Amino acid sequence: MKDATEKAGKNAAATVNSVKKNVKRSVAKAQSGKIVDEPEISGESEKTEEASENKVRQDPHIFSDLDSYLFGQATHYDLYKKMGAHTARLNGENGTWFTLWAPNAVAVYVIGEFNSWDENANPMKKIEDQGIWEIFIPGAAVGQLYKYLIISKNNQKLYKADPYGNWAELRPGTASRIADLSYRWGDAAWIRNRQNLVPETAALSIYEVHPGSWMKHPYSEENPEGFYTYREFAKRIVEYVKDMGYTHVELMGIAEHPLDQSWGYQVTGYYAPTSRYGAPADFKYLVDYLHRNKIGVILDWVPAHFPKNAEGLANFDGDAVYEHADPRQGEHPDWGTKIFNYGRPEVKNFLLANALYWVEEFHVDGLRVDAVASMLYLDYGRKDGEWIANKYGDNKNLEAIEFFKHLNTLVPGRNPGVMMIAEESTAWPKVTGKVEDGGLGFTYKWNMGWMHDFLEYMKLDPYFRKFNHNKMTFAMTYAFSERYILVLSHDEVVHLKCSMINKMPGQEDEKFQNLKVGYTFMFGHPGKKLLFMGQDFGQYREWSEERELDWFLLEDKKNEHLQAYVRDLLNMYRKYPALYANDKGYEGFEWMNADDCDRSIFSFVRWSPTKRNNLLFVINFTPVERADYMCGVPKAGNYTLILDSKCEKYGGDHKVPLKYKAEEGECDGQKLHIAYELPAYGAAVFKFN
Repeated sequence: MKDATEKAGKNAAATVNSVKKNVKRSVAKAQSGKIVDEPEISGESEKTEEASENKVRQDPHIFSDLDSYLFGQATHYDLYKKMGAHTARLNGENGTWFTLWAPNAVAVYVIGEFNSWDENANPMKKIEDQGIWEIFIPGAAVGQLYKYLIISKNNQKLYKADPYGNWAELRPGTASRIADLSYRWGDAAWIRNRQNLVPETAALSIYEVHPGSWMKHPYSEENPEGFYTYREFAKRIVEYVKDMGYTHVELMGIAEHPLDQSWGYQVTGYYAPTSRYGAPADFKYLVDYLHRNKIGVILDWVPAHFPKNAEGLANFDGDAVYEHADPRQGEHPDWGTKIFNYGRPEVKNFLLANALYWVEEFHVDGLRVDAVASMLYLDYGRKDGEWIANKYGDNKNLEAIEFFKHLNTLVPGRNPGVMMIAEESTAWPKVTGKVEDGGLGFTYKWNMGWMHDFLEYMKLDPYFRKFNHNKMTFAMTYAFSERYILVLSHDEVVHLKCSMINKMPGQEDEKFQNLKVGYTFMFGHPGKKLLFMGQDFGQYREWSEERELDWFLLEDKKNEHLQAYVRDLLNMYRKYPALYANDKGYEGFEWMNADDCDRSIFSFVRWSPTKRNNLLFVINFTPVERADYMCGVPKAGNYTLILDSKCEKYGGDHKVPLKYKAEEGECDGQKLHIAYELPAYGAAVFKFN
């Protein structure tokens, strides 16, 4: 994750103009109450549509005694429907209810476009001792900007954005905007099917994307930054993902954040899709369009920390509200950010309801939880004397552990088929274990250990790989201790780490050959898959949020051939259940030869649950051809070559499919073998029954 400190208030004119046209259009649509530009859908059409409408209310929107009780127990799971700004009708007048939690405030006022930012026009009423403040403001309408003016105990004036605001002013502006969350959904079939999904045994190949830098419009004065709107992005990303064969997209930087360079990992608007690309309804369109084209959506979610921005959660009402007051518990020394107080029920409820908000209000299919390790360990990033032990005297954050168990029971429990994914970089046990067995309850865990070993091996000169053979085999000693996703994420192609293609040794041709065999090993290894954008066609430059991917590279045959190879890996992965449905144990994986270190060759079998259409992988990680290569095989019959990295369509001269008949004769501890001319940097996949 990005370790930058969020800052706001820089060069307003340049940044506002960048997407002024799109913001005006979004505001106009929101104020009209209409959803326009409905998607052109490919595939199955829907006969019925679900509606999620934010209707004008007839009754006062008051935070009730029951609301207060549930909030105090951290079990008000629909909290976002009460907190924040909600349009309503009261005493014959249209307006907006504003509800805020500020327990230490002396007074609170709502200021905004509807009252000309008059600081005295609309004082809020404190309705009970828990610190809930409310007011109904006639005439406050969708699209208008607002903030809370909080008077602290020491008479300090604090101008805060709405923690539960559903829409934010375009950065560098820091106000909230009254939103209309109504949208006419068309993904009912997808949601029904998701309820029956068993994520652990389903195919999962994720395309990690940063929407603002995936693809940009050419420069114009109206839109110098070139951002695609959510609706424009929807059509282009669906086209690409369907062509390549990914099952899901994972979107970075969706929750509102002021600094582009943080990539969205320092959030100020937990309940607001970023206004860089449009309004909340536009983001719903994106999710809807992906679903109606049978593509799942995962969001990065950041409950580990938040920035110190003046308009944000830090010292919200003049005191520590969302964070711990003691910096030994409440601040990240490395990141310069605040840490949530997971032991405070109202704070925990804020996060639990937020997770449900994205899943239930925006229909996303999973949350990838950022920086889990930093939440689990009280001494994360700290030296002795800089942290406070728990009641047992050790470094486990008991409140964060309980939070995760609550979260991972709640979200999939209410939404079967939804995935909770941990970015957890340590050996913490049972991250994906059942809560009732002492686990944290995540659906998947990113396999950071595999990623580190894999990249260290792939960067080596081929001569030295024989001395590091165990880097590629070690992960199989723990492969089934958790439910893993194998990841090559954005973090691996930034900060002078080199792009994926430039990590590879050798001249240009060798780099592409290395990457093909490396990706083949990854797709054959147990675990779900994730690639970051640009990695599938050999982006040379490191990723930057400031520019689009180098799509022009696809005019070069080398990049085109690599993309074609990854496309076929993805399609092979989805076609053969051996690669995804049997990831839970050694019944789905068997080494043929894990010890051929001198030649740096690996061979293994992925077994199908039905024992039909099994796959044999043979991968040569050196530039040495093995014309006399023989590989042990577990069954008699034909072995059909279905994927060959040296095939014509990938720039080689081989033709597929070819069949090889198993012959008698001991090899690799097997009684049968096949003989295959294994090319230099050659990867081959054989199908057998």
